[in-house]
Amino acid sequence: KVHAKNVKMDETVNFDEIALATSGAVGSDLANMINEAALAAVKAGREAVSQKDLLEAVEVVIAGKEKKDRILGEEEKKIVSYHEVGHAMAIAVQKTEPVQKITIVPRTMGALGYTMQVPEEEKYLMSKEQMLSELVTLFGGRAAEEVVFNSVTTGASNDIEKATSVA
Repeated sequence: KVHAKNVKMDETVNFDEIALATSGAVGSDLANMINEAALAAVKAGREAVSQKDLLEAVEVVIAGKEKKDRILGEEEKKIVSYHEVGHAMAIAVQKTEPVQKITIVPRTMGALGYTMQVPEEEKYLMSKEQMLSELVTLFGGRAAEEVVFNSVTTGASNDIEKATSVA
């Protein structure tokens, strides 16, 4: 609300939902999200920012803008799709924080796709069990590739980096 005080918001805006989606974001990230949402509203010819604008802005700041020039072939789309569903299945089986979105739209941060979870509450600490759950989730994509295609790709390299950091 602090960063949105000078921006007109429509009745769809739910700051509690945005707060959960941006857990851990710093003030400059939040300011960037509000700015991105305002730009989207103006480009669409609207005078007020909507919840949809804000949620897209969260993705832009977290994962980068859509790379419309990066067109995946059918086989790569299939691999990325199974990879992301592997993450989502690992999340569902473990009953951790719910999945908000799964996409195979490439973003500027290098990801060919991603699975976005939304925490049900803001957390500052991770227990050992939560870290192990995170590791299972991170390797879910690679496991899905191996099960479905009997092979793995470099698509899991970022997941392995994150898992190494958690471990």
